[in-house]
Amino acid sequence: MGTGFASVSVVGDRLFTTGHRKGTDTVYCLSTKDGSILWKHSFNSDLGDKFYEGGPGATPTVAGERVYLLSKWGDLFCLRSTDGAVAWKKQLREEAGVRVPTWGFNGSATVVGDAVFLNVGTAGMALKKDDGGILWHSEKGDPGYSTPLPVKLNGTAAILLASGKYYLAVDPATGKRLWSHRWITRYGVNATDPLVNGTRVFISSGYNKGCTLLETGDNQVKTIWKNKELRNQFSGSVLIDGHLYGIDGDSNGDASLKCLDWKTGEVKWSFDKCGFGSLLATRDQLLVLDHGGTLWVAPASATGFNPSSSGKILDGKCWTVPVLAHGKLYARNASGTLVCVEW
Repeated sequence: MGTGFASVSVVGDRLFTTGHRKGTDTVYCLSTKDGSILWKHSFNSDLGDKFYEGGPGATPTVAGERVYLLSKWGDLFCLRSTDGAVAWKKQLREEAGVRVPTWGFNGSATVVGDAVFLNVGTAGMALKKDDGGILWHSEKGDPGYSTPLPVKLNGTAAILLASGKYYLAVDPATGKRLWSHRWITRYGVNATDPLVNGTRVFISSGYNKGCTLLETGDNQVKTIWKNKELRNQFSGSVLIDGHLYGIDGDSNGDASLKCLDWKTGEVKWSFDKCGFGSLLATRDQLLVLDHGGTLWVAPASATGFNPSSSGKILDGKCWTVPVLAHGKLYARNASGTLVCVEW
């Protein structure tokens, strides 16, 4: 698929992803049956390999008969899902004067109703999904690297975002800030999506920043607990039966899989054999892909991580979270090898 860290979107028997090769980014539509290419759309783009391999980080978003993709440098595409033809395109740096953050835009587009939400500017941007017309935008500044997350908090619709200095909630209709929580991480790398349960929001960042659980209400937030026990650099944590499971640590240092109590932040256990990586959950099972391409599978339990199986499914650097769809697991590495494993 080419160099990059984008994950995949699976709709029916089609898979959508993207990667970079020789000055060109390409959006691919593949058959999930055999991995054959059904169509592709390419455009000029810099690799952006600043202190890492580079390439696109945003995953294509599929909504009905359209595929939306935001490139690292502000190219926003709306493609037809059937054949990859361009329905419309925007260059946000030129047309909206947005500022590109240090490692480019890496949050995926989020489609809700008739709007496309982007983590662009200090508090997001919304465009019409049919023609790309701007509905609202925020101040020019550095966003974080998360994907806009649509939620309901206290009965109110909101979009949660990470900027370079805050985690915040905005009104999806107007872009008005509902609340913000100052969260300063080295290099502005607030990359993981917030995790919401009821009126509470969990946020976490790497670079020894740590994590916190916030109580939201009346357009303000209150800290329930805060510590440095779970430092998610890229891959967000998951919540199962009152416990958080996630990767603690950065890609360039010691890292481990940890379990924390949701209510208190107390560490229940730490498992360091898999090191840095990403994870997802299906029912009561944790699937952890470590940075070297080994997949670990174990029941989610507050008593410990006891793998029921493990096996190497990829070589090279693996930072991208896998995707489970229709009984198949899809995973990729930084150089662009994509694998499908029967689950």
